[in-house]
Amino acid sequence: MPAILRILKPNVTSLGYALFLAINAAGVWGGVFPFLPLEFQTPEILFYFFSAQSLSFLATYFFSAIGSYFFPGGTRRFYVIAASIPYFFGWISLIAAIYVDSYALIFVTSGGALLGLGSAGLFMLWQRLFASEDSDSGNKDLIVGTAFSTLFYFSLYLIPRAVTVFLIPVIYLPAFGLCIVIKSRTLNFDQPMFEDIPRKHPHIYKQVISDYWRSALSFGTLGFCSGTMRALAVNDPTVGSVVNMLSMGGALVASLILLFLWQSQSIKFNVNKAYRFFFPFLMTAYLAIPFLGETFLNIYAGLLYAFYSCAIILMMIQCAQASRDNGINPVFIYGLFGTLVYFLHDLGFVSATLTESISLLSIIPINFTMPDISPLAFTSLISVYILGLMYFIGQGGFGQFRTKTRDKADDIELVALRPPVGAPNMLTRYDQTPLDNASITDFSKDLDTLSDAESGFVLNESQQYRDRISKQSTLMKSHYRLSAKEAKVMELLARGYSVRKIAEELVLSENTIRTHSKRIYIKLNIHKKQDLLDLVESFDPIDL
Repeated sequence: MPAILRILKPNVTSLGYALFLAINAAGVWGGVFPFLPLEFQTPEILFYFFSAQSLSFLATYFFSAIGSYFFPGGTRRFYVIAASIPYFFGWISLIAAIYVDSYALIFVTSGGALLGLGSAGLFMLWQRLFASEDSDSGNKDLIVGTAFSTLFYFSLYLIPRAVTVFLIPVIYLPAFGLCIVIKSRTLNFDQPMFEDIPRKHPHIYKQVISDYWRSALSFGTLGFCSGTMRALAVNDPTVGSVVNMLSMGGALVASLILLFLWQSQSIKFNVNKAYRFFFPFLMTAYLAIPFLGETFLNIYAGLLYAFYSCAIILMMIQCAQASRDNGINPVFIYGLFGTLVYFLHDLGFVSATLTESISLLSIIPINFTMPDISPLAFTSLISVYILGLMYFIGQGGFGQFRTKTRDKADDIELVALRPPVGAPNMLTRYDQTPLDNASITDFSKDLDTLSDAESGFVLNESQQYRDRISKQSTLMKSHYRLSAKEAKVMELLARGYSVRKIAEELVLSENTIRTHSKRIYIKLNIHKKQDLLDLVESFDPIDL
């Protein structure tokens, strides 16, 4: 069986996530609207639904991030019912809006708010699940689930609309909720991310915010653009179905490409560099909208949401990686990203709405005088200005003239699942039996005997190879499929640094360093620090 087919084999986690994404994908443009009558989807209905859903979605991420910092105990539990209840009643409210015309607007608004709350809560549950798995399993379940979600989504169109609307809250929601419950029972909650109490070491969280806010802003740029497209499409609900299809198609293509490449090579992706690359194209597209008209607008909206779907995959991978590598609460980092991304999404929606046609302005009870230019042209100008402002802030703002800024967030990393064909076998010895739990129980005591090195070594990422140990560590990273963070910890261990000193050097907690060290010992199949030193010495830097 080809390798790509083996890795595409789904499990309970990936199938459950696929079903959730397929159902939730309809919410990109308006809840269950792709499966409801088009005559029901008036501009007024769509506007109030979008507004309520977006604000609720944003608020859930914001308060989740704040709550996880001050009340981290909840991270150890998977509140599936708490997230499912508002999601269930959100769908019920939308269905009720069809049959009760006199209260349709009330039902639609409340349905949007409930769906936003439930959807964000369920995303949080899935993200915590992926982050709590090892990197290979978590990333695989996420990517494979995204790929299968496309098949599930298009299969919904094979079912009569009237039936699909009722199947969603009654059948599909309990199905993927059960998948979360089943998987959560197999997870190891004795990890730093679950035991972490943020207020005991706020400097680590401050460092994480400092390192990752630019990445979140880069993802937020696409969120802003998709928000403007959502507002411009309010008057044409048929665009929603087309964009949904293109969005799901883009997610499928991105997933298959990632899985194919991941088989034989490590993947590193720097979000900030990608943002700088695509920025001119985003600006040009917005400036072209007034000249090329509605046809180009619809095509651009579809392509933009396809890229946005890909960005969501990468955002979840980066948040899970940041949680594992830094030993921080997964809800905090994902809530931080989600807050910024969906705030900018709402900003795009509001800014585009306020500059839309006169017919739409009649929905909003404000006095607003349109300039003597077309609504599309005015929307494009406002969008270009805000995009430029975000780019300026992302590059350091006025502070960039006083200090030298750099990308601090770790690259998104997928360590190759198997070595490239023809890769040399650099390991000359160490054919040991696999470690069992008993043999690593006291490994932390062994680590504590390490004394701080006196070589004055300081990590310098701009200088890849400082000396022999640096080269040997690079060889071992590739041979044993170590992540970038694990390789840093291993190199410092080999240099004689103690757990405390490594924690200070990398701005992590000591418990997180112990967890990284345990993973390193398992991957290297060693039992004590002398084994590590001997193994490092067995690699010849001349092979590099």
